Amino acid sequence: MIEQDTVKLLRECDAGIKMGIATIDDVLDYVHSDVFKRYLIDCKEAHEALNIEIQTLLAQYHEEGKNPNPMIKGMTFLKTNMKLGLDTSDETIADLITDGCNMGVKSLNQYLNQYQAADEVSKDIAKRLINLEERLTIDIRQFL
Repeated sequence: MIEQDTVKLLRECDAGIKMGIATIDDVLDYVHSDVFKRYLIDCKEAHEALNIEIQTLLAQYHEEGKNPNPMIKGMTFLKTNMKLGLDTSDETIADLITDGCNMGVKSLNQYLNQYQAADEVSKDIAKRLINLEERLTIDIRQFL
């Protein structure tokens, strides 16, 4: 049970990281503020570093990562492009990123509760990912 929950939690973290990186990539070219852009780049780099840890752990279990749900990814892409088509202000981008981070935090907490038998290393990764998402929402509040 521990191994199964560990793998499931790691795979969900992997999907969340991929979703976060894709969203940041979608909006980065539209950001006007250098400070805001730096927050996003730093968060993306931290996500990428966590993903390296996840891939290493998954490889130990002979498992592969997980891509985000295509339906959710497509809906997010459409929402992002529709909003940016109307308004490319930093306020709009901060709003989109905040919504995405909040959804990520909610999902990751649900997965932590669902996969309680996961090992502590995997739980720590999920918690660090949650902290990254929460930190970004705090950092970018000034742009809302």
